[in-house]
Amino acid sequence: MANLKEVRNRIASVGSTMQITSAMKMVSASKLRRAQNSVVALRPYSALLSKIISNIMDDENELMESPYGRNEKLDKVLLIVLSSNKGLCGGFNSNIIKEVRKRVEQIYQQDKYIKVDIMSFGKKTSEYLCRSKECEVIKTDDAIWDNLTFEKVNLIAQEVMKLFVSKKYDRVEIIYNKFKNAATQIISNEVFLPLSSLSDSENKTINKFYIFEPSREDIIQNILPQALKTQFFRCFLDSFAAEHGARMTAMHKATDNAEGLLKELKLSYNKARQSAITNEIIEISSAAEALNG
Repeated sequence: MANLKEVRNRIASVGSTMQITSAMKMVSASKLRRAQNSVVALRPYSALLSKIISNIMDDENELMESPYGRNEKLDKVLLIVLSSNKGLCGGFNSNIIKEVRKRVEQIYQQDKYIKVDIMSFGKKTSEYLCRSKECEVIKTDDAIWDNLTFEKVNLIAQEVMKLFVSKKYDRVEIIYNKFKNAATQIISNEVFLPLSSLSDSENKTINKFYIFEPSREDIIQNILPQALKTQFFRCFLDSFAAEHGARMTAMHKATDNAEGLLKELKLSYNKARQSAITNEIIEISSAAEALNG
């Protein structure tokens, strides 16, 4: 059994760790609350925007013929990878890395001559992907998570959309953790471009009753980019909320584990202390008997 000093040192160490994990849990809970409110507020707006597009489009061919709806041969793919700058959030980052590797392998199995490039937002994946050199990392912006705003994400969305319209890439996908709740993050791979079907069978017949001002073509030309930017920002918000949910859950488990270990150490310390006291009593009794004899 370890001596009393060693056990005391371990108790102090575990106690300090528990205080740190408990504090990190509370910080993440506070950030999660704000991020969750933003995600919940944006989702209905994004869904309604897609519904409006569905109502004003005549048919699916019109969507496909737009600059954001081409359906050509797949030669170049751009992966947008969202992770975090910090660790201590369970499998949040490692799951993203696994999904990226899995997706790249799937693309190369489809056609080994397809070129795959990556934009990485998050220090954890940026460091790994730049080291691995499996694909070319054309852009990293890890600082965006320090102060996530629509204005910053909008600039990136415009850059990505410009790359697609100029035909530098035939497909753009976003790989990220989708926020479900504090304990659950869903690994998602969404096709950002080209635009997929936005049709709604219940609403396809009502667009012919609309009178448009300005023209319907002008509205479509302006609303499609706005819908794409909103979708892009929603993915960033989802990842941001999922990160803090994952970290809060991880720190909660770490705090519980530290608390359990602390109880075991205190029990071990009390046993060791009781054993030492018993030995001392026996030694004193033996010495007293020897003197009396």
